[in-house]
Amino acid sequence: MSDANALRKQLKIKAGSAKRLFKEHKLYQKEEEELKLKLDKYIENNAEDWDIKNTRRMLEESGKMITDSADRLGNVMQDLRELLVSAERNPELSQDEEVLKAQETLEEVSI
Repeated sequence: MSDANALRKQLKIKAGSAKRLFKEHKLYQKEEEELKLKLDKYIENNAEDWDIKNTRRMLEESGKMITDSADRLGNVMQDLRELLVSAERNPELSQDEEVLKAQETLEEVSI
């Protein structure tokens, strides 16, 4: 397999990972917002202690997952940037479809 083909394949993989991790990160953020509303509602309505504690625990877990997904997304984005720099140096890949898609993905998921 040529360097260009290997680079094309890696760009496709990293771009797909970036999209997936970005979506995952957004879902955790949405979950955190929903849990905050739920916790506020429980506190306002004097719900049982177990419900409040459990919701706080789930909220804390969501916060950890947001941090984790942001870190993983950052790593994939860095790898994708490095691959794009390598691809831009390769004349064979200057206007390749995978390079263009990877550039679009990088712009879409930049946080």
